[in-house]
Order: sequence, then C-alpha cells, then structure tokens
Amino acid sequence: MADLSAFPITKRWPASHPDRLQLYSLPTPNGVKVSIMLEEIGLPYEPHLIDIGKNETWTEEFLSLNPNGKIPAIIDPNGPDGKPLGLFESGAILLYLAEKSGRLLPKDPARRYETVQWVFFQMAAVGPMFGQLGFFHKFAGREIEDKRPLERYRAESKRLLGVLEKRLTGRQWIMGDEYTIADISLLGWVRNLIGFYGAGELVEYDTLKNVPAWLERGLARPAVQRGLEIPKRA
Repeated sequence: MADLSAFPITKRWPASHPDRLQLYSLPTPNGVKVSIMLEEIGLPYEPHLIDIGKNETWTEEFLSLNPNGKIPAIIDPNGPDGKPLGLFESGAILLYLAEKSGRLLPKDPARRYETVQWVFFQMAAVGPMFGQLGFFHKFAGREIEDKRPLERYRAESKRLLGVLEKRLTGRQWIMGDEYTIADISLLGWVRNLIGFYGAGELVEYDTLKNVPAWLERGLARPAVQRGLEIPKRA
C-alpha cells in the first residue's frame, strides 16, 4: 500500500485508495482536462472535489501541493522510479499522463512536438483570453463601464477561434486523424466559451464550420462525457 503521508494535502482530503492516482480538481475548463485524460487512458484514480467557491485552493494543505493555488493537481503514488510524485499545472499533467501511459501523444518526435505546441497554444492563449472574456461578459466585469477590456478579449477570442478554424480545415482532430492531448486541452475551453460563458454570439461562433464540428465529435466521446462531470459537484 502506497504511503502518501508525506503530502499534507492528504490530511484534509484523505485517500481512500492511496495506491491510485489522486486527483484534486473541479469540473472547470482546466480541471476537466485531467479527468478527461484519466478517463481516456483508463488509469485508476481517486478524485477529490476542491471547492474554489469556498477558497479551498488557498488552504495550507492545498498550497502544499500547488503553491499557485489553482486546480487541478495530482499525486501519483507510482511516479518515476516508483516514488510518489506531486504535480500541478494542467498542461504539465497532460504531458506526464501521456508519457506514463504511452497514449494520446504521437511517438514520432516531430509530431510529438507539433502536438505539444498546440497544448502550449491553449495554455498561453486560449485559456487566458477565453477566461478574461468570460469575466468581462458574464461576471463582475460586466459592471465596469469602460467596455474596452471586453472588446479586447472579444476580438482576441474571436481571432483565436479563427486560428483553430484554419487548423481544423481538412482535419478531424488538431493532429489530423489522431486524437491527442491537444484536443483534450482545448475541448473544455471552447465548450465553456459558448456554453457557460454564453459568449457564442459575441465571437460569432455560428459563422464557424470546422470548430463546431470538432467540438461535437469531441463531446460525443464517452470518456469526455464522463470526464466533464468529475469530480462530482456537491
């Protein structure tokens, strides 16, 4: 039986199955990347709901695993050399799980790095821009009289969707016929933009062809459907 007692986070969120990978998350666009990935590769894991509405990511226990105070984070009891490994940042976790399982990341070195660049594109551009648009369109940002920030993030989000639209021309997935962690990194964010944020009209989503078809294909995957609901909200 794995001993996870060296990780203070397990004192607040105890592991019922310490031999399994421990997931600390919430079904947000970043959080579902890891739950979808875990469902896709079939690696046994134990999810723990971290309630950001109650500021649980800023507790001493959570910060001991991710000092940046964001979900998701994991502990793999069987990490490199068989030693437990704690890891945060959703992009890093996707890469780790892909390499650990040997799945959803091309073996060919050139295609591997091409895939990784699209994961970084999501991390550096899509996530931050879509998130800011959501803030200024749906949340407290709506109260700001100066609408220039909203317009900036609307225009940039629309542009980024155009990048995806062009990339998906003639392709089923970001990497062609091969579904990869690049798709997993992006699916939740596009879904959130037009769904939870309700910004489809703002970014003229209905004028796109390839992105909506790609999103529909992704959301039809059983592992994606399961991962979008993990951890279960109270």
